[in-house]
Amino acid sequence: MVSDERESLLASARALLEWERELGGMGIPEGTIELPATEPRGDAERSGAAREVTLRLAKLAEEAAACTACRLHEGRTKSVFARGNPSADLAFVGEGPGYHEDQQGVPFVGKAGQLLDRMIRAMGREPDEVYICNVVKCRPPNNRTPKPDEAGVCARFLEAQLDLVRPRVIVALGRCAAENLGLVEPGGRGWRGRWGQWRGIDAMPTYHPAFLLRSPQMKRPVWEDLQQVLARLAR
Repeated sequence: MVSDERESLLASARALLEWERELGGMGIPEGTIELPATEPRGDAERSGAAREVTLRLAKLAEEAAACTACRLHEGRTKSVFARGNPSADLAFVGEGPGYHEDQQGVPFVGKAGQLLDRMIRAMGREPDEVYICNVVKCRPPNNRTPKPDEAGVCARFLEAQLDLVRPRVIVALGRCAAENLGLVEPGGRGWRGRWGQWRGIDAMPTYHPAFLLRSPQMKRPVWEDLQQVLARLAR
């Protein structure tokens, strides 16, 4: 028992140091960090139900690509629906595509996306093992925050894809995602790091990777939030 607790503490400490190194801290020597990961839902992935989910998500993506319901479609190069595993037990929701995402049609591929991938790996996962999407599927002008009416129009896509994936935990990246998932009232304070629920799914709001690039001193509270997520998944 004592040995197990010691190993768990050492793993957490090494993971935190790696996390700090990735964001510009001193870090630790090169090495592999191993964190407990939940078992993948292999049976579900092989099932007919999982195939049906994949097909329905593809149909939703086609609808999003053709959507003209709000002003954001006017500047769209490509719609940006999702990436990752539709059978994942962990999902990340951001606010909207940036320039690189708009060009490639894939969420979180710019600098913030590269940081998100490192965050996911620090949790003991690979980016393709989780599900990643945004509140809106088209890039807002100059990367501004999506307006309420834009997010409202796009909610049918976000809600449908999360309903189909049904992860065990959702991480809301930034205030916009937290507000649109109903985890905080618009303009509410003290929103980060407080568990909420979206349609019965546990949800943790934390800072967006783009904010961490501007404010790396906030890396520690984000890591604390992600540790809570790991603990919830390990139950």
